[in-house]
Amino acid sequence: MEPALRMERDPTTPGLAPEIAPAGRHAAIGFILMTLLLDILGIGLIIPVLPDLVELLAGGDDSLTSLWYGGLITAYALMQFLFAPPIGALSDRYGRRPVLLVSIAVLGLDFLLTAMAPNLWWLLGARILSGMTAANITAANAYIADISDDTTRVRNFGLAGAMFGLGFVLGPVLGGIAGLYSPRLPFLLAAGLSAINFLYGWLVLPESLPVEKRHWPSLVSLLPGKALQVLQGDRVIFGLSIAFFCTSFAEMTLRSTWILFTKENFHWNTIQNGIALSFVGVMTALVQATLLRPVSSRIGERATLIAGLVISIGAYLCYAFATEGWMMYAIIAFGAFGGMAGPAAQSIVAKRVDAGEQGRVQGALASISSLTAIIAPPIATGAFWLFTTSGLAPHFPGVSFLIAAIMVIAATVIATGATRVIARASPQGGKSVAWASPLEDLD
Repeated sequence: MEPALRMERDPTTPGLAPEIAPAGRHAAIGFILMTLLLDILGIGLIIPVLPDLVELLAGGDDSLTSLWYGGLITAYALMQFLFAPPIGALSDRYGRRPVLLVSIAVLGLDFLLTAMAPNLWWLLGARILSGMTAANITAANAYIADISDDTTRVRNFGLAGAMFGLGFVLGPVLGGIAGLYSPRLPFLLAAGLSAINFLYGWLVLPESLPVEKRHWPSLVSLLPGKALQVLQGDRVIFGLSIAFFCTSFAEMTLRSTWILFTKENFHWNTIQNGIALSFVGVMTALVQATLLRPVSSRIGERATLIAGLVISIGAYLCYAFATEGWMMYAIIAFGAFGGMAGPAAQSIVAKRVDAGEQGRVQGALASISSLTAIIAPPIATGAFWLFTTSGLAPHFPGVSFLIAAIMVIAATVIATGATRVIARASPQGGKSVAWASPLEDLD
């Protein structure tokens, strides 16, 4: 059996798929970026109206609405946790193109089923299906790794991050407008976007993974616990995966309590929060699309990663102690630079993985993210309740952001230690080297 991870990469074969000509690579990365944008647009479209649809199907019962809405979010994240590794593995076996196209088609079907949902159980089934197929982002990240080399990898992952930011700016705005007519209309629009995305991919997208590089892992290795073992074969990847858990936990903490915090601290309404969150998307897209590549080229991937994490620590601490609403915009602008850490880490991981294992690794990372989406929200909201309305602790609405800062501090320490081997190989952390045993540091 082939090794789970390729610990050393031949610099003469940077991982580009030989079937794709240089001009075709531009079309391929363009499609992947469009895929991500349309996916996030579709998700963003339904964010403002999903609670309304749940309320409609719950007959206006507030307690039932809250219970079902929380259950839908948990079911979605749980399905992502379970299915991201198998879908990534399928892309390693059959190629990225068929997995992407099937996932996009099923996602469109899910949006259509959601739009037609006659009851809450139907809606739950649709969200389960959505979580199962949302792992197409796993295949998209593997595709980016396939068609990138050392000079374009960080840029391409950064552009993918920019699509997330742009999608979360446009999606909720369009969804909110469409939702004024009907809470079902945004789901129909999202289904239409998926159909357009599927047709575009069918006509344009080339395959990025050559047949000779494809790999089929054992079925046992696709089980949730076993699937994460693919991250343990390389010291750098293992350390970064733990750091990724910490940063994902922090991000989910922020997402879970942002509205609660701004309402408690600044008495913001829905419109004010919408404007602020749109500003988050704009700043994310701007930094990822324009500044990431020159910064990474200048100081290297490892330094970009660490700098981004340190900035994120500062941003979370500033959020925690913010006393005026205008401060949030300054912190958002500052914190957007922390987003450079993600693409830098993805690039470091991707260059250390064999082409036939990219899907499994990206799937395992997506599974980690989904796991934090399950466990972080109850912890964050519970802490918020404890320090705001319970009367059992001092009043401190920013406690969840303080938790997030602590998690990113841990991520920074872990990532710095895990990537020391890169620093020894290259001052800029731009070249992959063979894995070094932790015992070597004792010599």
